[in-house]
Amino acid sequence: MDERRAKLLVDAQAAAEAIARFTSGVDGARFRVDDLLRSAVERQFEILGEALNRLRRADPGWVAGISEVEKIIGFRNVLAHGYDVVDDAITWDVIQRKLPLLLSELRGMRR
Repeated sequence: MDERRAKLLVDAQAAAEAIARFTSGVDGARFRVDDLLRSAVERQFEILGEALNRLRRADPGWVAGISEVEKIIGFRNVLAHGYDVVDDAITWDVIQRKLPLLLSELRGMRR
């Protein structure tokens, strides 16, 4: 793996781990009312999606091992460009149901 791709993978994993840390011990109700928490999580999702987008452009086959990579990148685009249509319940669902698998896949790619 070249240095640039390795850095992007590290960035993606670090962002996913930050989301997991920020939301550990938090429930959906608190997430919806905590502006600071939501802002921090959304920023990390933007970093995560952009890192994966850059990895995909560099080597489309390389990110093939990441489930729903296109949806992750699309989610990043909604957060960055469609801030007015972001649904906190969907964001929370992604954190609860999709983030654990993504973290596992990213960690596996770094081995």
